[in-house]
Amino acid sequence: MENNRVKRLHDFGQSIWLDFIDRKIIQSGRLKKLIDEDGVRGITSNPAIFEKAISGSMDYDEQIKKLAAEQKTTEAIFYELAITDIQNAADLFKPVFVEGSDGYVSLEVSPHLAHDTNRTIRQAVELWKRVDRQNVMIKIPATAEGLPAIRKAISEGVNINITLLFGLERYEEVTEAYLSGLEDRVEAGQPIDHIASVASFFLSRIDVLIDPMLEEKGHSDLKGEVAIASAKKAYQIYKRVFGSERFKKLQEKGAMPQHVLWASTGTKDPSFPDTKYIEALIGPETVNTIPLETLDAYRDHGHPENRLEQDLDKAAQTFERLKKTGINIDEITQQLEDEGIEKFNKPYDQLLQAIEEKKNK
Repeated sequence: MENNRVKRLHDFGQSIWLDFIDRKIIQSGRLKKLIDEDGVRGITSNPAIFEKAISGSMDYDEQIKKLAAEQKTTEAIFYELAITDIQNAADLFKPVFVEGSDGYVSLEVSPHLAHDTNRTIRQAVELWKRVDRQNVMIKIPATAEGLPAIRKAISEGVNINITLLFGLERYEEVTEAYLSGLEDRVEAGQPIDHIASVASFFLSRIDVLIDPMLEEKGHSDLKGEVAIASAKKAYQIYKRVFGSERFKKLQEKGAMPQHVLWASTGTKDPSFPDTKYIEALIGPETVNTIPLETLDAYRDHGHPENRLEQDLDKAAQTFERLKKTGINIDEITQQLEDEGIEKFNKPYDQLLQAIEEKKNK
């Protein structure tokens, strides 16, 4: 498998995580094969992924029946199901974790807590303890209310995957929450050398929202450019923050940088190449979490090359031109955050309804 295009991305310092989980892929041996043959080094989950997995198969029915007999609530049953999958996936990735700074599996707090700081903190710490795996990350959304929850969870020693991140200004606040959480922990005399975090930028959704606006304003040549330009600017922020004296002091105590992670990298516009958001964002100290079909596409016809710091002038010009069109990127990213929460709330509620129906049977 020396010429495996997915595996070759590691030559450029990028880790590939799978943006998909279900019980079948774990139990069938397919996930193990992806780890061994493609070099997949982590996995992410979200409410929409679990909704498809649980309501779309009978793989969970036996456990649901057992948990229902124990008089557990529907939401409690969901987390039992999810934790079982997350633990089993984490165990598969344990060798990857042991050999280096990777091998993480992510589990999200309830999307209904996106604007509730205290309950987010409680659930994040609770899930961390219940999963009981060093190579797990708890996902917290990058809302205004999520920022203090991220800081507190980091200070409690919890690995955090910051999700639903769209804007560059918010990304600066996310890095601040991470560094402050580490500093809080150092001040409390606690170790920080085991804490890992990623900041997950959702990319294709940016273009899906902006591109029709650009076409309407007669700027079709900017279609499909804004998300990638945003990611390239984010990477420059990453290099600045984690190359700073402030971080170096933490690094001396064992701190790891909070890597940027490219999420929502499946192409939504059929006029774009299906590997668009993979090809453009290959670079060191980054993670790309890829849906199965995009992973298959890249294995088939990807072209690995370090491109993340190419055309940085073009990225800056894209933002300048966007501003001149009258499109406010800050308003766009706030809208995407709000919509993103709703896009997780809906499948989460559908998921609970499906479990309820299975339970009643």
